[in-house]
Amino acid sequence: MGNKTTVAAVFEPLARAALGAHPSVRFEFWDGSSIEPEGASAGTIRINSKDALSHMVWAPGELGIGRAFVSGLVDLDGDIFTILRSLASTAPGDAKLGLPAAWQAIGAARQLGALKRRPELPPEEARPQRGPLHTKRRDAAAISHHYDVGNDFYRLVLGESMTYSCARFVADSDDGQVGANGSVSLVDAQRAKHDLICRKLDLRPGMRLLDVGCGWGSMAIHAAATYGVQVVGVTISSAQIELARKRVADAGLSANVEIRLTDYRDLRGEQFDAISSIGMFEHVGTKRAAAYFETLRALLRPEGRLLNHAISSAGGSVMGSRSFVGRYVFPDGELVDVGEVALAMQRAGFEVRDVEALREHYALTLRAWVANLESAWDQAVSLASEGRARIWRLYMAASALGFEDGGLGLHQVLGVLPDPQGHTGMPGTRRAWM
Repeated sequence: MGNKTTVAAVFEPLARAALGAHPSVRFEFWDGSSIEPEGASAGTIRINSKDALSHMVWAPGELGIGRAFVSGLVDLDGDIFTILRSLASTAPGDAKLGLPAAWQAIGAARQLGALKRRPELPPEEARPQRGPLHTKRRDAAAISHHYDVGNDFYRLVLGESMTYSCARFVADSDDGQVGANGSVSLVDAQRAKHDLICRKLDLRPGMRLLDVGCGWGSMAIHAAATYGVQVVGVTISSAQIELARKRVADAGLSANVEIRLTDYRDLRGEQFDAISSIGMFEHVGTKRAAAYFETLRALLRPEGRLLNHAISSAGGSVMGSRSFVGRYVFPDGELVDVGEVALAMQRAGFEVRDVEALREHYALTLRAWVANLESAWDQAVSLASEGRARIWRLYMAASALGFEDGGLGLHQVLGVLPDPQGHTGMPGTRRAWM
């Protein structure tokens, strides 16, 4: 590279190939040069080292960019939601940092001396596993990667409720609109979500509830304390179970709530009046969906209800090993089309009675989590690692935008198990849980 050639001059064709002719963000490089947007800047992307380009060459697309970001080789200065939204809106539909941009990256890397051995991968990256998806062993490893990060880290991000699923932001004086004006706290919104599920399940004193994928016990605690039910919560995260049992004990509910370190596939020989599955189905997978609901059906008494609360996407989506989310967030995760969820439930013997979309609520939930993380950044880094904090910030912000633009969905599907005569015990309308 000649003395008069800046990194920006070499990098600009790549930026335009990936982000369109008129990128709306500012790029700043390790030599102090920059690419300026034509209009107002949505923020600055700082490329701190030529190793960032090496990651892009070795893993073209989002994985290479993700590795560079997690490693600290790329920084985002400004509001992360604005920057990500701007990047998504200006990128050509056929580029998105794919093969056309990859060729540009190779050329730029050659000029900048970045064609070399692959940079060291961030330690937070999950390595792809061999063999079939969703065996017990493989699922246990995937769950451990995501959830066994540290309870204190999750407490910082999730807040007091320690609930890692979509909240419900509707005020008591609700006019039918999502509470986007900040009038509903995250704690209250999570409580409202749990209460909605309890009402949909028609929980009453003395009933027996199974909470599959119980997390840190928030649903189990709410159902036992508010509705007087006996709860069995199951998880395969060793970190979750330790804190969940402590929270149950601290709430004085040890006689009402049992938290087990158990795979749902090992549940048998018991019967429950209702089952909640909240943020669990994303780990089940399309091919195991039928077996999942058949397993739960065998545990449910006639006229018992199942509430499945899960992220969805139209047509379904597998978080593959070449994706940022698949390597850093949810290894082996899958999002299933809500129509396929309903079909799998019906094939397992459930009658689907209600489907409710809450995607706007999840966008608000994620924005609250990002705010929690950013406001206590140094503490988050000390509790986990800088790479882990970067992962969570990027994936939660990007996911919030996905829920806002409709690329991601969140559905609660309520099913009931009719008795042999077809009786369900269901009310004639939704009024009981509205």
